[in-house]
Amino acid sequence: MTFTYIPGDQPEILSVRGLKTHFFTEEGVVKAVDGVDLTLHRGEVLGVVGESGCGKSVTSLSIMRLVGPPGRIVAGEIKFNGEDLLALSDRDMNRLRGDRITMIFQQPQTSLNPVYSTGNQVAEVFQIHTGAKGKSALAKAVELFKQVGIPDPNKKVNAYPHEMSGGQAQRVMIAMGLAMSPEILIADEPTTALDVTIQAQILDLIRTMRNQLNTAVILITHELGVIAEIADTVAVMYAGQIVEEAGVEDLFEQPLHPYTQGLLGALPVIGKHTEKLAVIPGSVPDLVNLPPGCRFADRCAQRELHDLTICTEQAPELIPQGNNHRVRCWLYT
Repeated sequence: MTFTYIPGDQPEILSVRGLKTHFFTEEGVVKAVDGVDLTLHRGEVLGVVGESGCGKSVTSLSIMRLVGPPGRIVAGEIKFNGEDLLALSDRDMNRLRGDRITMIFQQPQTSLNPVYSTGNQVAEVFQIHTGAKGKSALAKAVELFKQVGIPDPNKKVNAYPHEMSGGQAQRVMIAMGLAMSPEILIADEPTTALDVTIQAQILDLIRTMRNQLNTAVILITHELGVIAEIADTVAVMYAGQIVEEAGVEDLFEQPLHPYTQGLLGALPVIGKHTEKLAVIPGSVPDLVNLPPGCRFADRCAQRELHDLTICTEQAPELIPQGNNHRVRCWLYT
């Protein structure tokens, strides 16, 4: 049966409220994630997009409770099916992680253990969470390799990570994510460094998993083309905060935040000849010394156009703009 996500038709599975994850360094406190709110429903693909360093990956690691020193979650709540993940013991979180919530990491070749065969690493998921033994667990790994389209799976389960191509290694990571039929899959830049053909195949795998298992997906990427291809809802991050959230069609047809407009304006358009692509001037603010007002103010042409002095004095809230569209900008208050 093919699943179709309809907004408002599925129950909430994950709720993130006021999440703050800071890194305590010699230079000062880096506010990598600073007050993030997210809601994920069953079967929904939530795309989280933004430039490097905006807090996308740290948000995902915070949800999985994988942030290590000098980083620490300092505030907020993360509720999975109503259960506060931040209140769980390490043992209970370990049981949940890899079973009901799984994550595909950005660098598959470095995420896989180089001294164990890929088949044994996938089989280990079954051994840990179901108690399956050697040959039985490995047989399940072979079946998963078939599902994710790895050629000659009976042979490839004996291959080591360095013997796999980038696309095959990413499929192994997806196989590990699929193993326990998770309720949530977090995919952190799953198509980075892959050619466009393999990218399309990986996205098809994620889409198939959602359709067959009703799995909710958080897809983290800096590629807007990937977001347009697969996401139902989009959250745009900038300097540790969500600055805009909307359904994927609404976001592309009517972006509200000047940063989102800048991102979309910088995309090349097929059939349209331009001498130079649009750019967003300036750079991301220092996360140790954040400005008192809007974090995008120094780069915002709209602020200058409308002569908004409040932008540099007071930080805006994320406010609703109808049709499940929210934006953090003084232009809309």
